[in-house]
Formats: sequence, C-alpha cells, structure tokens
Amino acid sequence: MSNQEIFRTQPIDPVRSGWRSSLALLACLGVAFLVSACTAMGGGLPSSFGNSMAAIELPATVEPYPDDEVLRAAKAHFAEGNYGHAARYYERAVEVEPTDGEAWLGLAASYDRVRRFDLADRAYWSAARYVGNRPEYFNNVGYSYLLRGDIQKARSNFLKALELDPDNLTLLNNLELLRDSARKAGMT
Repeated sequence: MSNQEIFRTQPIDPVRSGWRSSLALLACLGVAFLVSACTAMGGGLPSSFGNSMAAIELPATVEPYPDDEVLRAAKAHFAEGNYGHAARYYERAVEVEPTDGEAWLGLAASYDRVRRFDLADRAYWSAARYVGNRPEYFNNVGYSYLLRGDIQKARSNFLKALELDPDNLTLLNNLELLRDSARKAGMT
C-alpha cells in the first residue's frame, strides 16, 4: 500500500460518507470545545463553585518559624493569597496558643479558601469559644456560607455582624456580594 492509499488526500464529504461520520465529527468537536473551555477558565474540571478546582491541596510541610513569629507568617501568607501555606501556619499558631481567637479565625478562613469546609467548621467552632461575640466572627462565618452557596445562613450571620458593627466596610461589601449572589440565583 502506498502512502496515498493509507492517508486520504481529499477532504471528507459528509454527504457522501454518511450521517454517522458527521455525528462522530460533531461529537469530537463538542468534546474538544468543552475540554478547552474548562482548562482555559480555571485549569481543571468545573465545580459547583464555578470553573475552579473543587479544592486546593494543602502543602505537606512549610518552613519552620519560631513560635512567636508563626502567627505573623500565617497572616503574611494569607495576605499574599497562599491559603494552603497560611492554613499550615495557622495550624501551628493554634498549637502554640490554643486560646488565640484570631489564630482560629485565620485558620478557618484559610480552610474556606482551599474549600475544606469540613475543617473550616471545626475551626469556627473553636473560634466561637474565644471571639464568638465579635462582628469579625459572624462576618467570617457568613462569608464561609456564601462560598458554599448557602445564602440563607450567610445572610443570617452577616446580619448578626451588622448589629454589632453597622459601619464596618468589609461587612457592607460582603452584604453586597450576598445581594449579587442572590440576584444571580434568582432569589430577588
């Protein structure tokens, strides 16, 4: 067999080759479009929270810091958007000082950002013992529920925070995010 017999040099005519070939071609193009759209938008398969990965892996280890600096390192990593590393440093911070409500809130928020809501719930439960009556606590819990798509629980927590601190700009911005989410979900 020559190369010309193996490889077609003429384009495939869908009318002459039949409808099955056309359907197969359309199916292949559709799959290619979906794969390219998913990878272009978030680097992975779509999740229920948009086109991003469902969870970000937590690092196995992080650089050691002295006990009196670990909370500062955790805050710095969180501020830089390194939420997995921040979670690991906050874990160490609550080991060093288990009654530090700020460390527990930071740990919960870091878990929220890596979509480990099971761990975030535990950290919020611990944070409640030390800072459960502060607006930051209710705001963070509300934001956690907003990330999960639970608009009713988010609203309830944001309103509790609003009662405690009606002029807090972060809280007011989060309430606006909640309104936008509700609008998009058709709840208004």
